[in-house]
Amino acid sequence: MRTDPEGHGPVRYGPPLPDDGLPVLPELTAVLAAAAARPRAEPVGGGTPLLEAACDYGARRGLPARPDHVAAAPGAPALLLALTAALGGDVLVPRPCAAWWAPYARLLGRPVFHVATPAECGGVPDPYALLETVRRVRAEGGDPRLLVLSVADDPTATVAPPEVLHETVEAAAGEGLHLVSDETWRDTVHAPHETVLLSPADMLPDRVTVVTDLAGGLLPTGWPAAIARFPANGSGDGLRARVLDILTALGARIAAPVAAVAAHALTEPEPVTAHRAAVVDLHARVAAAAHAAVVGAGAFSLPPRAGRHLYVDLGPLRPALTAQGVGDAQDLEDFLSARLGMPAPGGHRFGDDLGALRVRLATGPLLGASDDERAECLTSPTPLELPHVQRALTTLKSVFDDLRDDAQRWEPPR
Repeated sequence: MRTDPEGHGPVRYGPPLPDDGLPVLPELTAVLAAAAARPRAEPVGGGTPLLEAACDYGARRGLPARPDHVAAAPGAPALLLALTAALGGDVLVPRPCAAWWAPYARLLGRPVFHVATPAECGGVPDPYALLETVRRVRAEGGDPRLLVLSVADDPTATVAPPEVLHETVEAAAGEGLHLVSDETWRDTVHAPHETVLLSPADMLPDRVTVVTDLAGGLLPTGWPAAIARFPANGSGDGLRARVLDILTALGARIAAPVAAVAAHALTEPEPVTAHRAAVVDLHARVAAAAHAAVVGAGAFSLPPRAGRHLYVDLGPLRPALTAQGVGDAQDLEDFLSARLGMPAPGGHRFGDDLGALRVRLATGPLLGASDDERAECLTSPTPLELPHVQRALTTLKSVFDDLRDDAQRWEPPR
């Protein structure tokens, strides 16, 4: 992977979580402001109000816990770093996976092995590929211990079907792996009444740690806060203790005002849940329109089911891209970012093959260029008809349609 001074390195350039692009809910800013004068630091791992709110939040999703089985940190990356250090061994992740998963293992000197995903979804390794990878790594002297996965996925925006998840969890359990389930996006499912989302912790409670970054559905990305739910057994207690030791060594405390607003958001008062539902609905509509545009141009993309993004494979348009000097995912990232006027991180940022022409497109940049435009999207009954949204979607469609037309011209005659 290229590491030139423009920021193309695998660590220094890490695509952030897709932002919702919208103004912060006034109720949350009021709670933050009210807590800003607190002089005391939040304890490492989170104070009692935050941990109790996290427990109640999990219980409403069928994942009950006691405060001594939960920990909080300033963002999910700090938790994953601590978990990776505490568990030891080699790390397994799906291909592709969230951009922030692998760098923390590499920072610790831990090998990371990418495992292919099934055709119908991302975020969860194919169970047979997982078994093959584990056995190969062990045969080569490796020590695979940790599998990181996500049912509602970044970057693919898919939701893993329960039957696929069950087979993968069974395979992981049979190999003695500990699972970290990144559930950052579980509250952003586009059609919650039509989508069955199960946590691996429902299936394998003794070997799954659930990590949720509140930037997924509750807080702005600039207010870092995340929670981890550990197994309620002796090994979970020991793992939590080691994680707290590491967070202490890192000085990884949530800022006290952010802890206060996180605790408030985790109680899910009506204004917070109503705002979240409106945000999810808005991004679902924009994602569906963007998906229709790219698929209509001949690219491949699984329908987005969660989050604020979609994952696009431009392999079918390779002839047109080759003519534009695009040969790999880094070239494609540069090309589309310039043409679209928005970030279009290549699939290699997410552990995908550099040679594959894949990108993640976020929906936030399609909502407008100003706070007023983006706020209007949230209040409009027909956000896709707003002029600034129409312009953004028209630009997206035009760029992909031009590639389709060019690709057809480059097709050899039959």
